[in-house]
Amino acid sequence: MNIKSLLLGSAAALMAVTGARAADAVVVAEPEPVDYVRVCDVYGKGFYYIPGTQTCLNIGGYVRFQYNVAGDPARNREGDKYQAGSSVQARIDFDAREETELGTLRAFARVQATNNTIAQPDSGLGASYVMDQAYIQLGGLLMGYRDTLWSSGIGGLEDGLLTDTGLAVGDIGTNQINYTFTSGGFAATLGLEDDRTGDVVPDVHAKLVYSGAWGGVYLSAVYDETNNRNDIPSAITINGVTVAVNGTFPTLLQNGNNDAFALKGGVLLKNLVGPDTQFKLEGHYAFDPTVYAGITAIDTVSTLAANQLTNGGVPILLEWAVGAGYAQKVGKVGFAISGQYGETFDMSRFDPRTRRTTVGQGEYWAAVANVGYQITNNFATLGEVSYKSVDFGGPAGDVDQVSGFLRFQRNF
Repeated sequence: MNIKSLLLGSAAALMAVTGARAADAVVVAEPEPVDYVRVCDVYGKGFYYIPGTQTCLNIGGYVRFQYNVAGDPARNREGDKYQAGSSVQARIDFDAREETELGTLRAFARVQATNNTIAQPDSGLGASYVMDQAYIQLGGLLMGYRDTLWSSGIGGLEDGLLTDTGLAVGDIGTNQINYTFTSGGFAATLGLEDDRTGDVVPDVHAKLVYSGAWGGVYLSAVYDETNNRNDIPSAITINGVTVAVNGTFPTLLQNGNNDAFALKGGVLLKNLVGPDTQFKLEGHYAFDPTVYAGITAIDTVSTLAANQLTNGGVPILLEWAVGAGYAQKVGKVGFAISGQYGETFDMSRFDPRTRRTTVGQGEYWAAVANVGYQITNNFATLGEVSYKSVDFGGPAGDVDQVSGFLRFQRNF
């Protein structure tokens, strides 16, 4: 009886203690509010709202590995009649947009770095990031740094032919401000661009574009206020010899006060031959020598890696040129071909061996072909070969070159 009474008493005491604790209020901490990242589908795929704002942001870019070969007259450091080497390029694009009472407010910035084994032999495995593009847009107003209006796309119609080496004439970057008026498929743009001469008078650009599902057509005009040495490299090194500007470019460039005017037009036709096909025609005429009529005639490894007029090679100035391109995709395979023909202005061509300069007008033509394959989603390879020729005739002679590259690129 004593043991039974003890057990009953212990159970009663335990229940009393448990009941007392159960009566106490239980306080549960409230979770802090979290502003989750939301998808912004106003501007297409890849945009997200920046938390706490109405600004949509897209971050993209690529990492590219490329092996380049530039044939004779390029020279490598061992004296061979070619250059060969790898390049690695990393690009990051930042695209921020939001709607305002004045239209879409946009800021776009692109930074990239390219490491070339030939052009940067002492740089190790690193390369500095540089600003490739940066501009602000509000409605139709654009201001900042990007490809000149003369060679940039409006209304989804890019200048240049359909191969990766697009043979675009005057493909350079400038500080600029312009305004584009759009109505349906029609777009008209007027812009001012810094010509880097230091005076207050800019270059003037205008462009008319009409585009649709079938393709598009455009006409560009440029007034180059002062075409002088500030617009082009001060010297060119080829075959290990540095050649001064006045020995390579048209003698008119030495005056430094030559106004120039040029026109360019093109038409793009989509799905004309069949599905996933494009055909393009493009041509220009320059009334005076101007950097906007320039194209790289002789490549180096750095030229192939950068595809810019001012990043290596020997540029020429074309008085006129016409070209055509064709591109087609079949499943994961794509191929493209392009060709271009024209004539240079009177050129002063300097021969470092004889120390003589000859002047004449050159005949220019180029052909490019490539094949690409989509290995998997966001990862592709591309192989391309190009041939360029400039023939000045007589004692000036001719120069031709075969170049090419093999590329692997991962987009994100």
